[in-house]
Amino acid sequence: MPWGYFGSHLLFLLSFSPLLFFDYTIATETETDLPLIPTDKLIVLTVATQETDGFHRFMQSAKYFNYNVKVLGNGIEWKGGDVANTIGGGQKVRLLKEALESYDDHEDLVVLFTDSYDVIFSGGPEELLKKFQQTNHKVVFAAEGLVWPDKRLADKYPVVRSGKRFLNSGGFIGYTSHVNKIAQQWDLQDNDDDQLFYTKVYINPLQRERINITLDHKSNIFQNLNGAVDEVVLTFDNGKARVKNSQYDTLPLLIHGNGPTKVQLNYFGNYIPNVWTPETGCGTCDLNMIDLSAVNDYPKVTVGIFIEQPTPFLSELFSKLMSLEYPKEKMDIFIHNAEVYHEKHIQKFWEEAKGVYRKLKVVGPEEMLSQAEARNMGMDICRQDKDCSYYFNLDADVALTNPKTLKILIEQNRKIIAPLVTRHGKLWSNFWGSLSADGYYARSEDYIDIVQSNKVGLWNVPYMANVYLIKGETLRSELKEKNHFILDRLDPDMALCRNAREMSLQREKDSPSSETFHMFRPPKGVFMYITNRHEFGRLLSMANYNTTHYNNDLWQIFENPVDWKEKYLNVNYSRIFTENFFEQPCPDVFWFPVFSEKACDELVEEMENYGEWSGSRNLDKRIAGGYENVPTDDIHMKQIGMELEWLHFIREYIAPVTLKVFAGYYTKGHAMLNFVVKYTPERQSYLRPHHDASTFTINIALNKKGVDFQGGGCKFARYNCSLDSPRKGWSFMHPGRLTHLHEGLPVTNGTRYIAVSFIDP
Repeated sequence: MPWGYFGSHLLFLLSFSPLLFFDYTIATETETDLPLIPTDKLIVLTVATQETDGFHRFMQSAKYFNYNVKVLGNGIEWKGGDVANTIGGGQKVRLLKEALESYDDHEDLVVLFTDSYDVIFSGGPEELLKKFQQTNHKVVFAAEGLVWPDKRLADKYPVVRSGKRFLNSGGFIGYTSHVNKIAQQWDLQDNDDDQLFYTKVYINPLQRERINITLDHKSNIFQNLNGAVDEVVLTFDNGKARVKNSQYDTLPLLIHGNGPTKVQLNYFGNYIPNVWTPETGCGTCDLNMIDLSAVNDYPKVTVGIFIEQPTPFLSELFSKLMSLEYPKEKMDIFIHNAEVYHEKHIQKFWEEAKGVYRKLKVVGPEEMLSQAEARNMGMDICRQDKDCSYYFNLDADVALTNPKTLKILIEQNRKIIAPLVTRHGKLWSNFWGSLSADGYYARSEDYIDIVQSNKVGLWNVPYMANVYLIKGETLRSELKEKNHFILDRLDPDMALCRNAREMSLQREKDSPSSETFHMFRPPKGVFMYITNRHEFGRLLSMANYNTTHYNNDLWQIFENPVDWKEKYLNVNYSRIFTENFFEQPCPDVFWFPVFSEKACDELVEEMENYGEWSGSRNLDKRIAGGYENVPTDDIHMKQIGMELEWLHFIREYIAPVTLKVFAGYYTKGHAMLNFVVKYTPERQSYLRPHHDASTFTINIALNKKGVDFQGGGCKFARYNCSLDSPRKGWSFMHPGRLTHLHEGLPVTNGTRYIAVSFIDP
């Protein structure tokens, strides 16, 4: 029997049995010998009724590859329904149908129709047309592994040997005449489903053959991320960022973040097409920037400061706020303080700031506001003020060390942007690079590189917290609804970020559940960026912050060592090692800076607040044996609960000096006696000659001679050498036993305080 007769009848029979029919297009996709289609024959059409951040990203990628895109529906009302959650999108087909009427007589033209809000170009027109031509079909639709919107149609799809089986209408390419044959069949409503329409055309074997339609089964052209995230990886091809489908070993040209894959698309968008590469770094960071040095009038900023729990170094936060290089008359300050403990810090700042800033408003703990309510209140201050150009959120646990932070963020000109701040020595930061399936933290592949500044740039992220800048116009448009910090049971920052990035707050009650989504309704889709182009500061650790002391920050040497050092260490301490910044007033007696004046003052306040001075009695139950030969009027560090912190201070900051001045001696940094001595003419004014029970001793002056007291000092008898002018915050270090018999010289007026440690007893 001739093959023609048998073959034609076999095809006829198979056309009515989709389960048995293999998509013959797979077997016939071969290289064509036809001349390549010229790029001027390509028409790119998309529908965008609003210019969202996603749309601008799409257009930027198109511009990079020299695609000429015609936007349909710009500025008109969207009537296509809530396609993110249910069926809809028919308005796109109607707009396409109308647009194709002008190309009806040009059969050699090729039209690419694509979504835009959640699509990025990853390759150029030449590659696109070549891949299209190689399919040997007239129309090619994107493919995916999930069926939408009607699962019952799955069995009617042709079975494929390899690749994705089901149609996705987010992207397709074809000759205009053939695409028009599909579009002209549209006679439904704008809110009917576009994907269902195209699906019914495709699964009809006669239509599929007549129009010559196939699907891009192996993502040669279109990569839908929904259901395929694990197949897709970022790669760099000849120095350019590309997405690769590792399952099919293809380099798709349009990346579509359909359904719940927007976060993954944003990750790829941080690199593709020319956003960041290892060779060039950030290629788009300087686009559309604002030059504040060129403006006559700085924009007005509302600063919201939130103190929601006991917070270390709060006074330093206010100092850093005051030191920001931004006109104070252009700043309104809103403070929410939920802690009675911090009222004293707020009052001090109020006295310093009133009359300096344009406006100053404080809401205290008596208002009983929740975090979300307080944050909504702060944001509303800017939202309701048409002159407010920016809202700057600053949580109390942020230590901004860069005074240019506010200027830098404004100049980057993004709707929402945050400076990268991290916890010292940790990978903990104020952003998440990805989200888990349930919307919580997940680590992106580049998270560590960004935190450690191995990759530097602007990064579109799904979550940020603690410190960020939002444009006022964004608050009055995309984020104009109130209560953005309240959503489900999420914490306030998570609620804000979800509200900013997602297209709708919740699924309609009567919406059908689905495994796949075809998003088109214009979302809020506000991109949130983190920048690590500069050093900005750090996050404080709030753990174990005990407020039972008088000056609680003194105990933060373990939890927040950098902030402790910044506040309490003498500014000249590092010069000891770089410039030999120390003196030797007596043989083997070394004098060097160690404490800041703030450290001295707070330590004295702490001791006086404790108040239980020993009275310089010989009988002393605090020490082994209960008897002190040469007693002082003192309080031990152990009595105020500072023994561990003080010993750490010795190991961290005194031991390196010991090695510097006593070369070859390696201290254990151990001390049995650590105490603050109080000398007054009324109680104890001097100390008789003695040796210390130590290998060496440190003696830190905690106040100023000539200001706080008269007299005092230390005399070393063997060398007839006196140190009688101690500098506040400076320590002298000397051997304790055998060679350095010494005495405390009389204080004639006022009160002298010194901190003493007998090290390596």
